[in-house]
Amino acid sequence: MKNNPILVVHLVYRLDIGGLETVVVNLINHLPHEEFRHVVISLTQSSDFKKRITAPNVGFYQLNKKAGKDLMVWLRLFKLLRNLKPDILHTCNLAALEGVIPARLAGVPVVIHAEHGRDSYDIDGSNKKYLLLRRFLLPFADHVIAVSQDLASWLAEKVKITPGKIKLIINGIESTLPPRNKNRPYNLPNPPDNKFANSDSFIIGTVGRLWPVKDQSNLIRAFALLVDICKEDSNKLRLVIVGDGPQREELEKLACELGINEKFWITGWRNDVGQLLRRMDLFALPSQAEGTPLTIIEAMAAALPVVATNVGGVANLVIEGKTGFLVPPQNHQDLAQALYNYINNPSLGPKHGSAAREYYLQKFTLEHMVHQYKSLFRDSLAKKIS
Repeated sequence: MKNNPILVVHLVYRLDIGGLETVVVNLINHLPHEEFRHVVISLTQSSDFKKRITAPNVGFYQLNKKAGKDLMVWLRLFKLLRNLKPDILHTCNLAALEGVIPARLAGVPVVIHAEHGRDSYDIDGSNKKYLLLRRFLLPFADHVIAVSQDLASWLAEKVKITPGKIKLIINGIESTLPPRNKNRPYNLPNPPDNKFANSDSFIIGTVGRLWPVKDQSNLIRAFALLVDICKEDSNKLRLVIVGDGPQREELEKLACELGINEKFWITGWRNDVGQLLRRMDLFALPSQAEGTPLTIIEAMAAALPVVATNVGGVANLVIEGKTGFLVPPQNHQDLAQALYNYINNPSLGPKHGSAAREYYLQKFTLEHMVHQYKSLFRDSLAKKIS
């Protein structure tokens, strides 16, 4: 093994708020600094999200890729990689996958690609264009990381990647805050008014970017139906969406049309998500597609029961009837019924939340994820230079 720290270049489409970007930030901050150093290259731009990186001597580059096809961005990447001389290139998701070619041309010893989940334009991974692109480009990578068993099976069966090349590394998070408990304060920090300060409120929450694949509109419709189902108990129900994005205005309009705007709050992006989770009673994720969502793991760490759509790697996180419930995507009736289980049986939430916390501690800690990446990075390079 080389004596100098291993230089890992992380290639992302844009360094901004998101699940895969959070994984990259956590890796940079928690891989041993004496053994690894890092550079982040954004094909487009970087936001203030990079300020969450606390590791020393991290380099940042923006390639300012134009919208659509921009072949020159790959030439700029080739020149940059040739100058940086990294030991490992770590590309993230389809948008960065074409970077494997400039990496090989620049002589990067190890190339590792990670699939964190599919987007709204290819929810089931059946798009022929993207399948062919992956089949052509992924052989240039030494390893392909899948963050869920669902993605690992899809890579082997549909993309036709050699199974031995696929490495399953489930996402993990660090939880420095204690789990919620029955004596926690019920009011949310900085609500828009006093409608969320009622100590009797039952707060259902979700976290995520407001765009179609996350399908928060399905949760809003389910919540409106839940309000109708609960009748006398409906006064205590509240729905909080933590996040922001292009669909915010549309979602707020939908809440008004369904008559729940007095029980509903979109917080925008927050730096205190952990604190917000600990003031909720139930976490819901209504996505149409996912990899291994960090938001569910964060909810588990906060000892929250989870109701989520059964997509991607979600079933690896939520144990049906023990830590929460799984429902079909795009079905607000089933989602509302699953949420009602916790209103109808008040003891169920704390029971499932406690089990979720224990499951998180067993399998989804940040330490476990970082150890797997460290071993993969270190062993892959050792084989190349031995």
